[in-house]
Amino acid sequence: MSRLRWIVLGVFVLLLGLLAFIPRGGGGDDGTIRSAGARAATGPLTAGYGTVTPKFQATIDRVVAEARTAPQLSRTTSSRILVDSVVRCARFEGQRYCLGSGWTDSTQSQVRDQMTSALRHQATKRSVVTTTGDLSAYDELRQRAAMSPSARAAADRAELTEAARSVAKVWLLRHQIQGVPLPDGFRARHPEVRRAELNTDSTTDQKTGSIGEASGRHQWKRWKEYPRKGTVLHSKDVAEQHRTYWCGPTSMQMITWGWSGTRRPQGHWAHRLGTTTSGSSITAMVRVVNQDTGYDKEKYAGPYVTLDIRDWSFQQWRLLMARHVVDYRAPVILHPVLEKRFYPYLDHDGSGHFQVGRGYQKRPGKTPLLGYFEPWNQQRFHPDEPYIDRVQWRDAYKSYRANQAHFQHNVGV
Repeated sequence: MSRLRWIVLGVFVLLLGLLAFIPRGGGGDDGTIRSAGARAATGPLTAGYGTVTPKFQATIDRVVAEARTAPQLSRTTSSRILVDSVVRCARFEGQRYCLGSGWTDSTQSQVRDQMTSALRHQATKRSVVTTTGDLSAYDELRQRAAMSPSARAAADRAELTEAARSVAKVWLLRHQIQGVPLPDGFRARHPEVRRAELNTDSTTDQKTGSIGEASGRHQWKRWKEYPRKGTVLHSKDVAEQHRTYWCGPTSMQMITWGWSGTRRPQGHWAHRLGTTTSGSSITAMVRVVNQDTGYDKEKYAGPYVTLDIRDWSFQQWRLLMARHVVDYRAPVILHPVLEKRFYPYLDHDGSGHFQVGRGYQKRPGKTPLLGYFEPWNQQRFHPDEPYIDRVQWRDAYKSYRANQAHFQHNVGV
């Protein structure tokens, strides 16, 4: 009997120990974890923060100096002059970053044309669209143009410096998701890149220690190799935006709540993001995630970047979602247009918007579902309209289309 009691006690202790590794459930999200603390020690190749090389610094100095020679801006400045003055791009190691828009394959001229087109389009819809808190093209440009020359130079320099330090992350995403070969000597130039466990068909350059550089390609996980379902963030750590223009602060509240377990007020995040009654910018969202969480660490997602996915297929986009959730154990800053054709729970079309991407679920023979936190609850501001749940599982293809329909067509990853 004594021996049996010891066996029972041993099993009990073992079960207690295993409980620490069981994800917190709730809201029907089996497999959900609340914090990234459960992240495995091994994982995919990603990158931390790099250094600003002399060449990068010269590029930053040049782009910042261009603003000082731009014409004086005022409320009567034409849209084209405003766009050409504010929208400026820099190239870092073959990748292009445009102020306010992020990393893109488009040329500076194309980005300017897109912004000018967005200004015309938004001017015709301004009176019929419900604003939820994403900066419109007009407000984005006017805010930058209203800065003093010194303040604008400082903001541009800070944004470009952050971009330069994350160029390795951008190269890896394009390599792993889009199949773009890494440039020669990439690994040697970027010690911030973390080695991944190699697949059997990958190659390693013994001189540089680079992964996949010998063949210019590395075989990464495909969609079918990901599990049926993946989620991050606990389904009860959610909130609805308290003001019509606070989708950014509320999304940030939920992201940081998931990281730290502490719920700070939306007003705090509005201050951190520089949110005005016109809303928040996606570059500010990315900046605050990097500054106020640990999701930017190498063992998670690495530094978040604002990435243009205009030319990404749905297959590439869904792979990016799975990679972020399963491999990085980190949420995605979704940046869609909040329109009824994409989101049937809406009573009226809305503006550009922020949501928190936090899961996916495969469906045999159908497009997968995307899991996200929705900060917008139209009933809070219009009591006669239907209530919108915070935790959403919707057709991923519609979310992809909503992302592509936004004039900036980018995400924070």
